Amino acid sequence: MTEYIVDGYTPVIGLEVHAHLTTKTKIFCGCPNQYGAGPNTLVCPVCLGLPGALPVLNKLAVEYAMKMILAIGGEVRLRSVFARKNYFYPDLPKGYQISQFDLPIGEGGSIDIEIEGANKRIGLTRIHLEEDAGKSLHPEGTGSPDTRIDLNRCGAPLIEIVSEPDIRSPQEAYAYLIKLKQILQYLGVCTGDMEKGHLRCDANVSVRPLGVEKFGTRTEVKNMNSFKGVERALAYEIARQAKLLGAGGQVSQQTLLWDEARQVAEPMRSKEESHDYRYFPEPDLVNLVIDGPWRDKTKDGLPELPDHRAKRFVAEFDIPAYDAQVLTDTRQLAEFYESTAKAVGDGKFASNWVMGELSRYANENRFDYGHPAFSAEDFARLVIEIKDQHVSAAFGKKALKELIDGKSIDEIDFAGNQMISDSGALAGVIEKVIAENTENVQRYLEGKDKLFGFFVGAVMKATKGQADPGTVNKLLKEKFTGLKS
Repeated sequence: MTEYIVDGYTPVIGLEVHAHLTTKTKIFCGCPNQYGAGPNTLVCPVCLGLPGALPVLNKLAVEYAMKMILAIGGEVRLRSVFARKNYFYPDLPKGYQISQFDLPIGEGGSIDIEIEGANKRIGLTRIHLEEDAGKSLHPEGTGSPDTRIDLNRCGAPLIEIVSEPDIRSPQEAYAYLIKLKQILQYLGVCTGDMEKGHLRCDANVSVRPLGVEKFGTRTEVKNMNSFKGVERALAYEIARQAKLLGAGGQVSQQTLLWDEARQVAEPMRSKEESHDYRYFPEPDLVNLVIDGPWRDKTKDGLPELPDHRAKRFVAEFDIPAYDAQVLTDTRQLAEFYESTAKAVGDGKFASNWVMGELSRYANENRFDYGHPAFSAEDFARLVIEIKDQHVSAAFGKKALKELIDGKSIDEIDFAGNQMISDSGALAGVIEKVIAENTENVQRYLEGKDKLFGFFVGAVMKATKGQADPGTVNKLLKEKFTGLKS
């Protein structure tokens, strides 16, 4: 892999990712865990931190955290402890956040990424459970300078996934986040929707002279709302630190906010350390104790993960590694393709149609693999008709559009659109096309070979796209060979 160097300096990057868990209720109370409700409508005394209200841990949130820890090869701690992380912020009504500190629920593990065709393993330090804070709103166009607070998100369940400082370029950070999101979605524990705040990333960045082992002073970059935004923010901050050090300056340990519109990162506050938060064990929650059978049952229930599934697709369906990578992008797509391939009996032919025409409709948001307009089995019936040359690919595309638009597979007129492959029937059509295009025939015989496609197209048009292209090509070549002689 090419080393990422800026003005003689190389970066060291660690990422802290907050993943919003998809439980129906919040982590310590029964309030709905939803997005998009009216401001301050999904709150109760517990998530508001009112006096006398006591938290009760959501068991499913614990199970979701275990799933992620086990999926990346980490160790589930059988005894973990919740702590109070104390800090003041307008959208944190309690003045503290319930999190985990020295005894998190998970430690270790790794995520493999591919950069420039080479594999790289990014280690994970820890995964811990915590509650989310509220949201500060700065309404535009209201004429008011006031900040408004929506506390609906208070108490939403999160896992924080902390990487080792193993990332060495913005591109590696991007690849890591893509793979992390993919695993979370495969497990069904997080939607990964950054626009809704369901996946948020903070980046710790430092640079050091090329060849030096000692880490430099790090900064933390926040407020990045897309993976490409993370990549751009990292590139900016690496260049800023390298330029500053190259001019003889020093990097200050501070937190920076990324401004996507201006493409700059600006200081927010000095960087906090753990002692600044005055952590102490949460007195209202007992230790979280997980027994071995619960952990093992959770591990046994994990779905097949994307890397393993891609390798299996290559072996089982005889498709290229590139196809397998595309087809395992999401769990829903992988399952749709696998059902199609098994029914068609030809993995590559099935992948061509899933990655081609069907993906085009999916990209247009007219087809959702998670909630398909038709089943993989119905799609396979269409693909089989094309593979067996009962109907043409052109008709197949038309029929697929009809399926997308709501027609059932049983309403598709396959019988009336059978492909014409009979040489006798096509010979008459070819004779007519040649008779009607004598000038182009002469030009072709004189060496204008590109006109061959014109004649193929004319025959296909005359048969309304039902002629077998292979038979048409064969008969035309035989006809022109005879004319040349």
